Amino acid sequence: MSSSKTKTPDSLTAEVAEFIASVKPRAIPAEVIELGKKSILDGLGLALSGSVSEGCHIVHRHLAGLGGLAGPAGVIGTALRLPSRFAAFANAMAVHADDYDDTQLAVAKDRVYGLLTHPTAPVLPAVLATAEADGRSGLEAMCAYHVGVEVESKISEAINPRHYQEGFHSTATCGTFGAAAAVCRLRGHAPEVVRRALGIAGSQSAGLRENFGTMMKPFHAGRASESGVLAAELAALGLSATPAILEAPRGFFRAAGGGFDDGAIRGRLGNPWTFASPGVSIKPHPSGSLTHPGMTKMLELIRAHDIRPGQVRRVRVGTNKNMPNALIHHRPKTELNAKFSMEFCMAILLLERRAGLNEFTDAVVNRADVRSMIEKVDFGVHPEAEAAGYDKMTTIIDIELADGRTISGRADFGKGSPAHPMGFDEVADKFRECAEFARWPAKKADSVVGLVRNLGAVKEIGELTRLLVD
Repeated sequence: MSSSKTKTPDSLTAEVAEFIASVKPRAIPAEVIELGKKSILDGLGLALSGSVSEGCHIVHRHLAGLGGLAGPAGVIGTALRLPSRFAAFANAMAVHADDYDDTQLAVAKDRVYGLLTHPTAPVLPAVLATAEADGRSGLEAMCAYHVGVEVESKISEAINPRHYQEGFHSTATCGTFGAAAAVCRLRGHAPEVVRRALGIAGSQSAGLRENFGTMMKPFHAGRASESGVLAAELAALGLSATPAILEAPRGFFRAAGGGFDDGAIRGRLGNPWTFASPGVSIKPHPSGSLTHPGMTKMLELIRAHDIRPGQVRRVRVGTNKNMPNALIHHRPKTELNAKFSMEFCMAILLLERRAGLNEFTDAVVNRADVRSMIEKVDFGVHPEAEAAGYDKMTTIIDIELADGRTISGRADFGKGSPAHPMGFDEVADKFRECAEFARWPAKKADSVVGLVRNLGAVKEIGELTRLLVD
């Protein structure tokens, strides 16, 4: 890892602030814009499905009970209208509620697959809430969204991997910077205001992975989004903060990670854009992204060999050592636990040949046949997967059948990754699944798909958000 000692103390944060303040829509390549539309549509669908989760219901009751919080921004899936920061909080929590949202990728072999940052969850709700309040266009909102995702992802790329490995949740920590960056871009703040916003964001950056498998994980995304909005608003009012929050000796990179790779961020913002390379992965299943290569391969093996539940004697699943470090629930008792259980994800596919929102429920997790199949799944570290490096989610599966056969497979990436991408129409189908899960009118859902497909032509973002609130 390199050091910033040879640089002026505030040069890195200044560079990031200059990027945020200067990007114009025309600077974002057309192919990046199109990739972003898929993640935007995906995020909107997840905000709908997440809005009916128990955790979001709790947050909705909390916000409604505060009194006097009426504002211009809608809470997706509800009739609540709140100040932008609180709408961003509620919507971001909903996007991440089902752990069905997109994931940043990485190419460095020590990066724990990009530190598993979810770029859209903190950034998109901050953009929508602010753009709705300010009457901004779809083009302006898209530009701000891309700037926020870029900043969030590159900060995640740069910080030492210790940050994630030892317990920080990068969606929460890096997402706070992304949300602040997006709001600053949307409101056209000057570089010096942006630097203050980043400083304010850095002191709000928080979230611990010990809370994975509970309602606190989506809460992390919610608070990151809210904190970003708050940081940008307070900076614009003149609240002071350090101008060197990222690289200072007691700043974010060193305090939260012990250091950073200067070359992963300096000169790299928009060069290339994260959506172009290394890419962003969209999930076909509502579980932690580390389960997805294994789930993709397991489903392929089940279909190719017509494997029936009664045939299965034993299943062995092997990965690199960082994956069990995140998939910590080996005998899940709730659907939130199950999202971080490789054993459940393998078991439910063997039993149902699908794993969607309707399979990730407390009732399904606790079914007798599910619990019995989970007991047949062994999950641990495999030397071949470990040797493949942490830029992949290499998963090796061996299925022992009652007739003595062993059916095996390996996957480095899952469906929805840039190596095996989902097209816009596939994402639209997922969006409709999420809308149906939330019992949202199909006509409204179809209209959202059409507006996102042509988001650059939308004159005022309220045209879109009005279709997503009661």
